[in-house]
Amino acid sequence: MPLLITRSEGIDIQIDRSEERTHRDDLQTRSDADGARLKRYLEMPDLSRTPESPIAELVRRIVERPYFKGFDRIEVPEIVRADMSFDLFNFPANHPARSRSDTYYVTDAHILRTHTTVMWYYYFASDVVRERIANNEAFGVFSHGKVYRKDEIDRNHMNIFHQMDGLYMVPKAQKDLSRADLEEALVEVAKGLYGGEIEYRFNEDTFPYTHPSLEMEVKVGDRWIEVLGGGIVHPSVLEKLNVDPAVYTGWAFGFGLERLAIISMALPDIRLLWSADVRVKSQLQLGHTFVPVSKFPPITRDISFVVQNDFIPNNYFDVIRDIGGDLVEEVKLLDTYENVEKFGADRRSYTYRIVYRSNERTLTTEEIDPIQAKIYAETASLFKADMR
Repeated sequence: MPLLITRSEGIDIQIDRSEERTHRDDLQTRSDADGARLKRYLEMPDLSRTPESPIAELVRRIVERPYFKGFDRIEVPEIVRADMSFDLFNFPANHPARSRSDTYYVTDAHILRTHTTVMWYYYFASDVVRERIANNEAFGVFSHGKVYRKDEIDRNHMNIFHQMDGLYMVPKAQKDLSRADLEEALVEVAKGLYGGEIEYRFNEDTFPYTHPSLEMEVKVGDRWIEVLGGGIVHPSVLEKLNVDPAVYTGWAFGFGLERLAIISMALPDIRLLWSADVRVKSQLQLGHTFVPVSKFPPITRDISFVVQNDFIPNNYFDVIRDIGGDLVEEVKLLDTYENVEKFGADRRSYTYRIVYRSNERTLTTEEIDPIQAKIYAETASLFKADMR
């Protein structure tokens, strides 16, 4: 059934971004490695707003669905308060996402956003939405953009990727939303992404800010693949947003965009989505099966070291990214073990294999060996590692 939004067109919600600008200005004054890394990540383009990118095309396919007519759009800061990202959405105090091993902290209280769901805070705080709530109106909104999470390095993962979120709210006097309403909305998203004939199914899921919650899978070839999750907005979250859950109900969904693009084009490497090579960019079209421009050979280098047991691999991957950039295709853990007699107490040995490969040209050992030497030196210096 159609959503109960009476406006024919949504609006672009404008918010105050002065706090983010202050933190960006402060970053410009920093000369430490962490500061340089954060500046570089923030300067990377938002592919969901890059017209020729398939990531932007995925967004368009959803926001232009007639079902979502009248939805607003909001672009929110990339530097946000940590409490806003976690406390507001019922993340427990010991949740891994709060740790510095998973999240990029700009200050002790501010982070690079880990999800676009944080847009709920800004959207509900806007004067436009507060007025709609006072008038008992139904409303909806989309938000999309870059998010940042420390992660492993391989062909399917990057620490910077793109998400999209949707949210719909309606007074209970007009309709008390149910699981069936949520499923209807998720089906509309899937049809926008994959066409009207797509096969889909739902599974129970758990998110701290929605209940009940679902994941949706679609059939691609002979495989069932999870594509998005959603749920009915948790009453406790509405209360934190100054919305009375006895008066309003809502559904929400969110998903990562890279994974869908990779599936649609059979991309062998997530780095291709960022490529400037015209031979690659001309093929980045949803539904087009990517044909490698050439299978350039890899160069592999192993690195072994002993460190204290508080060593955090995700922090190490960031250092490798800093030095090797997009020439690093994958970092594989080959071996890890403890030996008190050999290494001492509370120390562990790690062996990683770094795979270097360009999607655009053949690399040379003369190019890679200085990079590997710098990684070797920084491993010893930054992590107080004994190299083996």
